[in-house]
Amino acid sequence: MNDVTPANIRKLIGQGEYLSAYDAAISQTDNEEFHYLAVLSLARSGATTRAQKLFNEFGFADSDNEDYAALGARLAKDLALSSTNKTERNALFEQAAGQYHDVFNRTGGYYTAINAASLYKLSGDTTLAVELAKQTLTLCEQEPSGQGLGEYYRLVSMAEALLVLDDLESAKSLLNSAREHVENDYAAMATTRRQLALLIPEQQTSFLSALTPPGVIHFCGHMISNTNDSGRFRPQAEQVVKESIVNNLAELDIGFGYGSLANGADILFAEALLERGARLHIVLPFDMDEFIEVSVKPAGAEWTERFYRCIDKANFVSYSCDGSYLGDNTLFHYATRLAMGLALQKSRNLQTSVKQVAVWDGETSTGAAGTYADIQSWQLQDHDAILLSATDGKSLSPPDKQTIISAELDSSQRRAHAMLFGDVKGFSKLNDEQIPAFVEQLFGALAVALKPFNSSVLSTNTWGDGLFVVFKDALSASQCAIALQVAMQNIDLASAGLPPHLALRLGVHYGPIYELEDPVLHRTNYFGAHVTKAARIEPITPEGEVYVTRQLAAELALENNSGFTTEYVGVVPTAKKYGDMPMYLLRTS
Repeated sequence: MNDVTPANIRKLIGQGEYLSAYDAAISQTDNEEFHYLAVLSLARSGATTRAQKLFNEFGFADSDNEDYAALGARLAKDLALSSTNKTERNALFEQAAGQYHDVFNRTGGYYTAINAASLYKLSGDTTLAVELAKQTLTLCEQEPSGQGLGEYYRLVSMAEALLVLDDLESAKSLLNSAREHVENDYAAMATTRRQLALLIPEQQTSFLSALTPPGVIHFCGHMISNTNDSGRFRPQAEQVVKESIVNNLAELDIGFGYGSLANGADILFAEALLERGARLHIVLPFDMDEFIEVSVKPAGAEWTERFYRCIDKANFVSYSCDGSYLGDNTLFHYATRLAMGLALQKSRNLQTSVKQVAVWDGETSTGAAGTYADIQSWQLQDHDAILLSATDGKSLSPPDKQTIISAELDSSQRRAHAMLFGDVKGFSKLNDEQIPAFVEQLFGALAVALKPFNSSVLSTNTWGDGLFVVFKDALSASQCAIALQVAMQNIDLASAGLPPHLALRLGVHYGPIYELEDPVLHRTNYFGAHVTKAARIEPITPEGEVYVTRQLAAELALENNSGFTTEYVGVVPTAKKYGDMPMYLLRTS
């Protein structure tokens, strides 16, 4: 963002671009409003731990500003919602309610009053809930009606108060009125839906549909041929396929699209998204100039011009790999999976629908890249999809679920795997007398934690206190990383004769790497720029934590019910001046 202002950051938050909003806000170090927006962005993204840390650092708990002070109560509420134990959850709801109540007593605003009322009701304290709900209605009714987000929040606060008082019909009427004032602040809608859904029976949540943000799609499809006589998507079908795309986006009320930008289907999707004012997120698999040569130019100069127009208007353009194509078709699928994960993250942040919409010729194929592989990757996780015929644009039935058949790769081609690097903070201060205990007790415990994952482990290596493990997939690597930290925490360091300051740091990345015979070690080993990238994460990871990259976080998002959440940390300078990278903290759900 070139013009970093509170208004522009709020626009990003409203569009659900929480991570970009945080990066912009945290870059401004001397302004309280930017600090507030940074914490709010993290809270909205689900990065509760990091948000709580910054909330405390910025000293907002004692602020006289209602919004600033109430952030702490909001984070306490998020902790309550993450608890699966009913007794603990109710206690946390009561604690968060008390924090909102304290801020209300200082500031007198209806925002903190209604949040305290709802949380008291959820904790079982109906007396305080009813009292504060009535105060909320009084405060809101005393304010003159208006326009825009201010009026939206006034109306939804009144609706929430009525829900606390069990008046669903009156609440429904107010929500319908509030929708007219939301000004496409989709994050506000998502937050309201999430809050109100806690107060009403699940079978009666349908009236919240008035506050549903626009949907999200992952788009993909065949490239277009340069002749009407051959190809899976031929030029004579372009217009009818385009019309089908436009109609489907309208019917689905799509506001966000994620995908690549090859000629043919990708560009048709991008153009249709831009025409309807949706936000376009492009993920390219490698260098743009090389991508144009490989995936755009073959269909003719017109498609290259259309490519550049889409790039110029896209809201975000990112790359899954920094390097070159080198003939590795798996890089296309790697980029596609990143786009899929980002689309799923967006839909979860905004509490809205997500679908894959693909232009497909209906033919199955082998190989780990291509439209069929993309469809299967999405379908294997039971995500919704709409398949449009590359011949006439009509809907196609989904294919049977199949494990993707990877084409046979030679040693000159890369495969996408997960890489874990770890080291033990404090190792350099050990003396020789302590080294045997370190190896036997500490590394021994880590070896036991690794054992259940043997079927997913491709390679392991250690040096000094360093640990390097290559996994087949991101989910196994994440599960193992958490298991390693648990094992480390359970070691009785004192009994082993080791100092208490020892702590494990782990970094995990997912990317395409070479599998080659190592002439020094005389065994298969793994090499490539993404190995180097993975190695630069662990040194910047806090002790006792697991940091993961955007690519690995997207892979976990693609996994249905992975059991993990990834909290955004920010763009972090990596070790040895490798560059800045977006980083996430790995947590179990």
